[in-house]
Amino acid sequence: MKAETTRARVIGEGLQTLSQGGLASVTIGRLAEATGLSKSGLFAHFRSREALELALIEETARIARNHIVEPAMRNAEGLPRLMALVGLWFGWSARAGLRGGCPIAAALFELDDAAGMVRDRVAALDEEWRELLRTHVRQAVDLGHLHAGDVDQVVWELCGIYLAHHSSMRFHHDPEADRRAQNALVALLRRSGADPANL
Repeated sequence: MKAETTRARVIGEGLQTLSQGGLASVTIGRLAEATGLSKSGLFAHFRSREALELALIEETARIARNHIVEPAMRNAEGLPRLMALVGLWFGWSARAGLRGGCPIAAALFELDDAAGMVRDRVAALDEEWRELLRTHVRQAVDLGHLHAGDVDQVVWELCGIYLAHHSSMRFHHDPEADRRAQNALVALLRRSGADPANL
């Protein structure tokens, strides 16, 4: 139990560090100091910096599922569920109690020219998320909530809106970020055939 508690404390502190400073800020030494452990003590739990980074990425994915996917699935299938999924995605890291931004979004840029297991896992999570969006866009089409069209284009634009919202919130501290993201989402869905009365 003590080992599990210590590991959870390191993961919690590491996730806040990751959220605020990206993967480059996550070091064995920094986390050992922040959690009151020795470097060797922390190393005993993770064995390598890569293992620590992977553990933090997995924890990010778990928390995101809890704050985005699970609540969204309580909505009716089709457009209501898609809108809930995307709406909960915008700004999820703040609602989850992270002091910085979305670690996955940051990693997409931080690791764009990198190689290795951490990049591979981030890429896999990104593709899993895009496939989830594709599934619900297709479902909205099947139910007649959207027109049949280029599903991948809709998903591409949804991801673009998310990243624009993320940078506006985190980098520019734009108070209009939420409103502009919502306007962009509504415009995309209308263009895709959604009934304005349902938006």
